[in-house]
Amino acid sequence: MTPTPDGQDLDETLRALPKVLLHDHLDGGLRPETMIELSAAIGHELPTTDPQALGRWFVEAAGSGSLPRYLETFTHTLAVMQTAEGLRRVAREAVLDLAADGVVHAEERYAPEQHLERGLTLQQVVDAVREGFAQGEAEARSAGHEIRVVQVLSAMRQADRSDEIAALALANRDAGVVGFDIAGPEEGFPPSRHAAAFRVVRDASFPATVHAGEDAGLDSMAEALHVAGAVRLGHGVRLADDVHEGPDGSWRLGLLAHWVRDRRVPLEVCPSSNLQTGAAASVAAHPVTLLRRAGFEVTVNTDNRLQSGTSLSRELGLLVREAGWTLDDVVDVTVTAARHTFLHQDERHALVDRITGPAVPPGAARPGRHRA
Repeated sequence: MTPTPDGQDLDETLRALPKVLLHDHLDGGLRPETMIELSAAIGHELPTTDPQALGRWFVEAAGSGSLPRYLETFTHTLAVMQTAEGLRRVAREAVLDLAADGVVHAEERYAPEQHLERGLTLQQVVDAVREGFAQGEAEARSAGHEIRVVQVLSAMRQADRSDEIAALALANRDAGVVGFDIAGPEEGFPPSRHAAAFRVVRDASFPATVHAGEDAGLDSMAEALHVAGAVRLGHGVRLADDVHEGPDGSWRLGLLAHWVRDRRVPLEVCPSSNLQTGAAASVAAHPVTLLRRAGFEVTVNTDNRLQSGTSLSRELGLLVREAGWTLDDVVDVTVTAARHTFLHQDERHALVDRITGPAVPPGAARPGRHRA
């Protein structure tokens, strides 16, 4: 087992590790300074115009323990993302912030239908985000950091535009859009409401990831898998309700848990976000550790960096400090994330090689590179 550094050394080690991020919301990762500038330009009132205080407000407001209350914070972020200029800036800065944290591949998700209030079309929204990502990638590259950021388009599950968003995703599959998703309030808005949209993307051989098992339980995840055809589960932490460890260390799994583990369906777990929405009581007791020990395909993600006041390095560091994870565990879940990106297989192999190559901290275990 690789010795795990402490304190500042751990922070630096985690930032240096090439990381993969599968579940991060573009509208949940704005810089407070940018929000203040853009809000002033359009006359939108924020809770405060002090950058540090605004950052704290988002974390506190999102930490109510309620997913609906958590989602209300997006009123402010969405307000400044209604023009092409605003979208390009937010997208560009997201790439630069991820690159500064050592992320080398990110799948940023957002709901195009939420960015139409000032006259943009759905396609113009996607174009502006793509342009911002390209600008950010070029700037990061010139600074010596190679990063690739792609789009996952979300349809709001409480709305009725999923057919449009599915068609939009397919129309841009060769222009940086790699997946389809539904997001928003999970309870009361099951994937079956959007079965037609999921059928369209499935018939087009296009991947879907579904928010499930965050605010609702096993039935929600079952629909995500069997109705929506999801190949990844966004969050999925409530799957732990179907997983039980015996006193002798053996595992007893329910039918759904067996299905997920047998088929190696990856879980996009977001620890800090789950604490804020009440899906977990603490990092130490977070189901991610149990699920990983039980053999599930676990990945670690940020969800909303602004609302959680977090980064991917910070999420991994919390698991090391509070849940007993080792550096080997961190590298392993990072490789798992690389293996489950929505890239093609040869691109995933190259990404795994980048993680398991020389940049891995000295002495860290090197998982099998190209496991099927």
